[in-house]
Amino acid sequence: MGGNRYPYLIKVNDKLAGFILISDYPEVPEESTDFCLSEIFIMNKYRRRGYGKEAAFQVMNMHHGKWQLKRHPHNIGSVYFWNKVIAEYTKGNYRLVEKYPNKDVDYEDGTPADVFFFEN
Repeated sequence: MGGNRYPYLIKVNDKLAGFILISDYPEVPEESTDFCLSEIFIMNKYRRRGYGKEAAFQVMNMHHGKWQLKRHPHNIGSVYFWNKVIAEYTKGNYRLVEKYPNKDVDYEDGTPADVFFFEN
């Protein structure tokens, strides 16, 4: 397993709008991966304008290989965002495991995670 992290700032018109953190260690240890989109944050005033999707596309295009992305199924905004972004980015060529069956992957509140797997 790796241990590298790749931080990126998201800027809109030279103003800080958020960040993305990529890592090279898996969210799901049973599945091989090259990269995980570990964190993304977009400030409220920049949300719902396409900046998060554009930033995610740019960062994923910079790191080629097998990807994992973990999301909390109760975070409805996140579910909607990632369903749309991953489907569009991969042109539908991805696998989504809802309620991933490994307790080590569960969120701190005990909720089983949903995990996307895809390659670029």
